[in-house]
Amino acid sequence: MSLSLGIPRETAARENRVALTPDLAKKLTSKKWKILIEAGAGTRAGYRDSDYSAAGATITASREEVFGADLVWKVQRPTQDEVKLLKAGATLACLMDPFRGDDLFDQLAARKVSALCMELIPRTSRAQSMDALSSQANIAGYRAVLEATRFYPRFFPMLMTSAGSAKAAKVVVLGAGVAGLQAIATAKRLGATVEAYDVRPEVKEQILSLGAKFIEIDIGESGSGQGGYAKELSPEAKKRLDQGLSDRLKKADILVSTAAIPGRKAPILITEETVQGMRPGSVIVDMAAATGGNCPLTQADEVVERHGVTLVGVTNFPALVPADASSFYGRNLQNLLALFSKEENGAPVLHWNMEDDIIAAALVAHQGEVRWKKKG
Repeated sequence: MSLSLGIPRETAARENRVALTPDLAKKLTSKKWKILIEAGAGTRAGYRDSDYSAAGATITASREEVFGADLVWKVQRPTQDEVKLLKAGATLACLMDPFRGDDLFDQLAARKVSALCMELIPRTSRAQSMDALSSQANIAGYRAVLEATRFYPRFFPMLMTSAGSAKAAKVVVLGAGVAGLQAIATAKRLGATVEAYDVRPEVKEQILSLGAKFIEIDIGESGSGQGGYAKELSPEAKKRLDQGLSDRLKKADILVSTAAIPGRKAPILITEETVQGMRPGSVIVDMAAATGGNCPLTQADEVVERHGVTLVGVTNFPALVPADASSFYGRNLQNLLALFSKEENGAPVLHWNMEDDIIAAALVAHQGEVRWKKKG
């Protein structure tokens, strides 16, 4: 008997992605998976129900049927009502916001659900193809710069015309992780002059390789943390950073800030005094808006103007590029599936290898027990 995979329609506000695209559905049905798609699940990402039907999937209007599948893939964490629809022994894989600090994992364990948290996929070479945070951050960095072009009242590239010339926009990117590096590359492609800063000195080479200038600031310590992430700085280092950044940021036309620390409030890098010193018409795209923002004036999911500067507080940039974001995310899930499934007698079966480092890191609930606890 074939295993079933349920793909529900996302109900979270401003979420346009879907966890499986028709081309991936076709690959899975060819491997004897029974694919259940909630009607309209892919519509906002540009995928029609008929596209899924043509790929061999079954379209259903019943959320109970979709959530009652052996395996459920979602983009966003499930609601309490959705958790109740999961059957005992089912497997769930999605983004779960593990640092929120609520009892979601306990709820899933109580339902005897095996839950894979996509944010906890380790950042290792072997796990790259499953790293949803990186695949979505790449898209977010690209889209963040496009959002800046929407609100910036001038050209990005230098232009010389018979009516006069326009100077290239000066873009400063704070944070050179996956999102920051893509923001740098996108701003450069659009013709801006780009500078970037990161507390991790080892990313300087990557910044320079993209044609941007690295902002040198001696903060007296390294900001490199575990897993390639930045760590929280000491008060003395924060003071040095604020002093070193302020004047540089005031001269920028566009600021794209990406600085975030997993499980903690976003660090303040752009003070109100800095915003006051920026030229009217400048734009700040605060990619850390979901965790408090790198600027205290940012408002999550709002675009506001303060001191003549536009602050963009979008919290879900990948959802603004839903077709490709869904495709990348679905491939992450498909690659992860290969670690805990195999074929027996011509049909897929689930097989948990608890010695696998990726499974060990991402499996937050299994066989009625919570396997992950928030640290600190």
